[in-house]
Amino acid sequence: MNIPQLQIQTTRGILGLHIDKPIQEIDQPRATLTQEQPAAILEMSTSGPQLSLDTTEVRADIDLKSALRRSAENAQYGHQSVMEGIARRAQEGQQLVQIENGGNAIVDIAKQNGTPPQKQLDIRFVGNRTKIQMAFQPGSLTIIATPQKAINNVQLNKPIHNYTPGKVTGVMEQHPSIQIDWKI
Repeated sequence: MNIPQLQIQTTRGILGLHIDKPIQEIDQPRATLTQEQPAAILEMSTSGPQLSLDTTEVRADIDLKSALRRSAENAQYGHQSVMEGIARRAQEGQQLVQIENGGNAIVDIAKQNGTPPQKQLDIRFVGNRTKIQMAFQPGSLTIIATPQKAINNVQLNKPIHNYTPGKVTGVMEQHPSIQIDWKI
C-alpha cells in the first residue's frame, strides 16, 4: 500500500541591504586677521647743564686786571706808601731828637735810606688754577612715553559644510518560495 506523501520544499528568503555611505565634507577657512601697532608717542624735554667759571683771581695773578680793580689796588698801594713814609719820617725825627744823647743818628738814617735792600731772585709760577671758582648745575631730561593700543581686526569665516546623507535600500537577493508536491 502506497501512502500518499506530501512533500513540501521551501526556499527561504534572503534580504540584502544596499548601503550608500553618507558623505560629509567640512572646510574651515582661516580667519582673516589684520593687526596694526601705532607707534608710541614719545615726548622729550631737556634743560642743558650750566657750568660757570670765575677766573678773575687767576687773571689777576698774571696781571690781567680790570681797570676798576687796578685803580683800587693803586689807591691802596699809594695810601700804604704814604703811611709808611709818614711812619719812617716820624721814626727818623725821633732818632734825630735823640741825637743829643750822643748817638750817630744821622749816619744810621743815611745807611737806611742810601742802601736799598737786596732783591731775591726766585722763580714764581703764576696763574694758580686752584683759584678758579666753578659752579655746575646739572641738566635734566624728561621723557614721557604714551603707548598706543594695538588695533586687531579679526574676521571669522564660517566653516563650509557639505553633507550628502547616506541611503540604505533593502534588496531581495533571494525570494522565498514553497513547493508542495503530492506523491501517491
